[in-house]
Amino acid sequence: MSLKIFLSAGILLLISLCCFGQKSINKKPVSTIPVTLQINENISDSALVDLVQKQTLRYFWEFGHPVSGMARERSNETFNYGNEVVTTGGTGFGVMAIVVGVSRGWIERDTAARFLLKMVKWLAKADSYHGAFPHWYHGETGRTIPFSRKDDGADLVESSFLLQGLLTVRQYFNGENNLERELRGRINSLWNEVEWDWFTREGREVLYWHWSPNNGWAMNFPLRGFNECFLTYILAASSDKYPVSDKVYHRGWVESSHFFNGKTFYGYSLPLGFDYGGPLFFSHYSFLGLSPKGLKDRYADYWQQNQNHSLINFSYCVDNPKGFKGYASNCWGLTASDDPNGYDAHSPTNDNGTISPTAALSAFPYTPDKSMAALRYFYTELGNKIWGEYGFTDAFNLSKNWFANSYLAIDQGPIIVMIENYRTGLLWNLFMSAPEIKNGLMKLGIKSQYYQ
Repeated sequence: MSLKIFLSAGILLLISLCCFGQKSINKKPVSTIPVTLQINENISDSALVDLVQKQTLRYFWEFGHPVSGMARERSNETFNYGNEVVTTGGTGFGVMAIVVGVSRGWIERDTAARFLLKMVKWLAKADSYHGAFPHWYHGETGRTIPFSRKDDGADLVESSFLLQGLLTVRQYFNGENNLERELRGRINSLWNEVEWDWFTREGREVLYWHWSPNNGWAMNFPLRGFNECFLTYILAASSDKYPVSDKVYHRGWVESSHFFNGKTFYGYSLPLGFDYGGPLFFSHYSFLGLSPKGLKDRYADYWQQNQNHSLINFSYCVDNPKGFKGYASNCWGLTASDDPNGYDAHSPTNDNGTISPTAALSAFPYTPDKSMAALRYFYTELGNKIWGEYGFTDAFNLSKNWFANSYLAIDQGPIIVMIENYRTGLLWNLFMSAPEIKNGLMKLGIKSQYYQ
């Protein structure tokens, strides 16, 4: 289940998972992306990577909500809300996964474009708050489902993850036919309507996570780094219509007691963030489209940050100081996921023996050999316990002989996207081609190899 929790330094971190009377979205039958459940131990690395991407894509393409097309929060019920809960951030990851499916020929281009156009039309009528989206929607009506009692309005971080995906879609569907032109135009409308400057709370030099029409700023949560919210500042600075100043980045995001680190763990220097790096989704969610290649500012080299974070997480699992069953060089990866006790943000400083496949698999660009070893172990050794119709289930804990039977949108999406970024750089190339992103990065003094 998706929830927001306090980590040790006291910052609230998003652990997202994850009306209109429209008919169900018409898609190709399920057989176009077949389910392959039988384990093939002799499969080649390239064929295995293909299989994992393709089968995981089914979560968004076949299991997407039948009216809105939005990604369901999880494959089992979300609290007591039933199966109508769709997730804003997880949908952002999902539309990027659909771009991968089109690029690889698993989904026809015009079929995907029609599907995505109907989704953005639905979003245009759904609840929004100063242009930003809530964390959860009712997948048919477009009404906000409260994430918590006072979290019943805008969620700026979830909105960032959705817009990262939509901007990537806009850059991919660049055809001059009416369908793709309309898709781009409607995405531009959603993007341009977000009042990023509103979320500085009357001009304070920091962004705020939540605003509610019922509770105002009662959540009172400023976004300070370093964590998964990096992308939010990039997008806020990139807006043409409602931008924030560079001071919001340098005096808000950067000014916190847990921004700088500079310590060494297992021989790897960690420029920013919590000791040992925190859960691995910090190096995934903001960087599905935002490429860390050559991404540098006065504070860090973000490729080094993300790669060393991944290597520290790997090294900790190999070291296995708590002696959990199964931890090894081919069985590693700590991040937010379901676990035997519910849901938690797992990391070297918050470890209960739960391995989440999304952690190692979404680290493919940073640790390709180590991620491939983990992928093969998950598939060939544990496949009968964790491999299913939407790819790998969410997590497992061998010490407790526990295996999740759930899939979560925010864990499935990064697997597809980051494997593709490792293979071809597709999503990085698309997102970084957006002119707004170039302007935003330059404004904040962030260099990139994409912009010389």
